[in-house]
Amino acid sequence: MINTLETLLTFENIYLIANWGVVPFWLLLILMPNHGITKFFCHSIIAPLLLTVAYIFVARQIILEGNILDGFNLYLGLGSLNEVYSNESLRLVFWLHFLAISLFVGSWIARDCQKYLVPKFLSIPCVVITYFTGPVGIMLYWFIRIFYTKKISFDE
Repeated sequence: MINTLETLLTFENIYLIANWGVVPFWLLLILMPNHGITKFFCHSIIAPLLLTVAYIFVARQIILEGNILDGFNLYLGLGSLNEVYSNESLRLVFWLHFLAISLFVGSWIARDCQKYLVPKFLSIPCVVITYFTGPVGIMLYWFIRIFYTKKISFDE
């Protein structure tokens, strides 16, 4: 049974499942950020856990391929980054990493809006932008939060 599962879990299938699998979580954060369903699925360990399982599976494949140290080449320069991303397994593990962190940030924005009573219509663009360009979305939200709450806090 495990062998059958491993034949189905190709890198392409993991990529497609992860990409499409995060969409419902993002839709919940955008459409119903304060709903109990969103709290259960998006503000809990469920989404990171699912992405972590895929991450560990791909990391296991990297170890079995003997490419465990190749991922550290990204620190050698921009040219080395191209080499790292030319390896399908390393590219996928970095993509899973990106999906997990972006979803975590989007979830944090939704919770923080609730905490500081930032109106939903202001948070929606931030969550959407975070989905596509994480750092830009979080900075946009941070500026909206500063303007809306009239305070700056660097330690949250």
